[in-house]
Amino acid sequence: MVLEGVFTAIVTPFKENRIDEDALKKLVDFQIENGVDGLVPCGTTGEAPTLTYEEHERVIELTVKFVEGRVPVIAGTGSNSTHEAIELTQAAKKVGADMCLLTTPYYNKPTQEGLYKHFKKIAEEVDIPLILYNIPGRTGVNMTPETVARLAQIPNIVGIKEASGSVVQAAEIYRLTEGKFTILSGDDNLFLPIMSVGGKGVISVASNAIPRKLKELFEAFRVERDVEKAIRINSELLPFFQAIFVETNPIPIKEILYFMGMIERELRLPLCPPSHSTSMYLKDISKKYGLYRRKDD
Repeated sequence: MVLEGVFTAIVTPFKENRIDEDALKKLVDFQIENGVDGLVPCGTTGEAPTLTYEEHERVIELTVKFVEGRVPVIAGTGSNSTHEAIELTQAAKKVGADMCLLTTPYYNKPTQEGLYKHFKKIAEEVDIPLILYNIPGRTGVNMTPETVARLAQIPNIVGIKEASGSVVQAAEIYRLTEGKFTILSGDDNLFLPIMSVGGKGVISVASNAIPRKLKELFEAFRVERDVEKAIRINSELLPFFQAIFVETNPIPIKEILYFMGMIERELRLPLCPPSHSTSMYLKDISKKYGLYRRKDD
């Protein structure tokens, strides 16, 4: 299975505090029809921390069902408990996920050796391809390139979603793994820069709303080898990339999807709807990019 391209970190739509299964199917079909290379349910963007264990498994199961084998499903199964991460990963494999995405443990701030042993243990316990996820801004710990290089030696650890915010760190992972380990940007703003130092794609928030444009950026750089075209597309999309992080993810992208008529305006506490000024700003952004579809606002 080729791990390259645009993978959407898909939101979890809610309706009256339940998973909105109809909206999820609509989102899945929209993504695939617009050329994404895979879907990532139950990540940060999918509000995984506020899903019950049963909901977590259900979202993955539904995503697999709605995808119908058209693209890979990479299930978010990370936890700050190694035991729980193993259980979530086993459950994801059971319902048909193709790979799993595992964030570095949050809050308990393990050492680099602890990180290595955490991921090694999961890889030993569950026979499924695993993607590491480094996002120190959320977890409080940065996984160093040296630790990533050690983990890259484990056969079923196949790549990393690198969201440290450092292009240098991505480049160092590429150097230490001799370009043999898949690096995916975990930040839409750094998608193009990380591809320029060896990255093979992105796990994207923006592609929830603009999947076709993200795929065009990928193809311009990686397929057509047209750097100038890639720079132009990146410049065009930069205001959108910045807008979707004006408040905590996934608040802005869910607001835009609401304006697109794709989902209800609903998040799980402690996340809440954006401020009025942010909402108006996101409405303007939606209109600027031709996404606004609502008739009742």
